[in-house]
Amino acid sequence: MRIAVISGTGMSDIAHEMSDSSRKHTEIRVESKWGQVPTILVETELGEVLLIDRHHREGEARTPPHEIEHRANIHAVKSFSPDLVLSVNSVGTMLEDLPPGMIGVAGDVLDLATRPWTFHDDDAIHADRTSMFDKKASEICSYALSETQENTQSSLVVAQCVGPQFESPSEIDALVRLGADVVGMTLGPESRLIAEIGIPHVAISCSSNWAAGRTPGDPSAEIDHHAVDAMAATLRARVRDCIEALQANY
Repeated sequence: MRIAVISGTGMSDIAHEMSDSSRKHTEIRVESKWGQVPTILVETELGEVLLIDRHHREGEARTPPHEIEHRANIHAVKSFSPDLVLSVNSVGTMLEDLPPGMIGVAGDVLDLATRPWTFHDDDAIHADRTSMFDKKASEICSYALSETQENTQSSLVVAQCVGPQFESPSEIDALVRLGADVVGMTLGPESRLIAEIGIPHVAISCSSNWAAGRTPGDPSAEIDHHAVDAMAATLRARVRDCIEALQANY
């Protein structure tokens, strides 16, 4: 089983946690015409996991969401020829049943961003996105999450915003009226490009904060990125549970 995992906020240490002394791991830099992508390949008892930090950048700085070169990242995914791609996304939640500290499973994307993302600039190639997330993989993740948390939300509609600023309360209200459950800044482009390469895709949504204006009892509560990152970091063990469950059961 070969799984490519793309992660970001709060997940920077997941590669080190999976690359313990009992597991062989290799650092690989994948070349692409959109830039070089550092990856870590971890060999486990159940197969191989390729880990990609979508915010990778040389030095201590992190690439902000609106500057991520998603084509380079998905090119690196494709070069690995995985059986499955897992996107791990930090999101703001609009659902009372998905408070910060919980993880849900994505079912669809609401991406109204104006910037196009495609590998096909020279020919009209149209990828289908009717059912963009793999049903079996989504069910496996839902079951794995239900082992360690109550009331795992599945079939989430993930709204795509470009960032790097968090959304305004009015923007969140509009997204909810359009059918969104959570909001993030990275799954839209990733899902579009993965649809083009035709590899099964599953996405889990790490609820890291209440969306703007949605904090219970305090709609004026501000959103702090450091607090968001810290909350997301507490969810790494459950993300690993999903990876291991997918390896064992997909």
